[in-house]
Amino acid sequence: MQTFIKSSYINCDIKSLFDFHLDTNNLTFITPKDTKVELLTKDFKPQVGQILKIKSTKYFIPMNWEVKIEKIDEPNLLVDFALKSPFSYWEHKHIFIKHGNMSEMKDVITFKMPFGIFGKLLEGFVKKDLQKMFDYRHKATKEILENRK
Repeated sequence: MQTFIKSSYINCDIKSLFDFHLDTNNLTFITPKDTKVELLTKDFKPQVGQILKIKSTKYFIPMNWEVKIEKIDEPNLLVDFALKSPFSYWEHKHIFIKHGNMSEMKDVITFKMPFGIFGKLLEGFVKKDLQKMFDYRHKATKEILENRK
């Protein structure tokens, strides 16, 4: 298993940050331009046990995801687990921590590549891709929430 962590501070209240992540429509605003995201589950309202279906396309390769909401602890934690994805294992913890007038947004992703030893050869590429994706997501989230004031 591999772990990827990205953390940023945003000048907004923790409830606004948490609510922003509960609205799956915002996923399209915080996804890098080289990736297309289509929400296959319309009007999704995250609740524990519910499943969100997503189609993402990158490098002209479509990938279907089915993500189950494992845990919601408002306003600090949202955990989703991929039932179907390009990975053998994928768990994504969205952690939100209040620091005075600032909020920390922390993504912790635990993943395992498919295809055994062949998948391990791709881990470096995947980690770089995750870094790029979450750098973009954090920057976009920060810009959106800090400009709402």
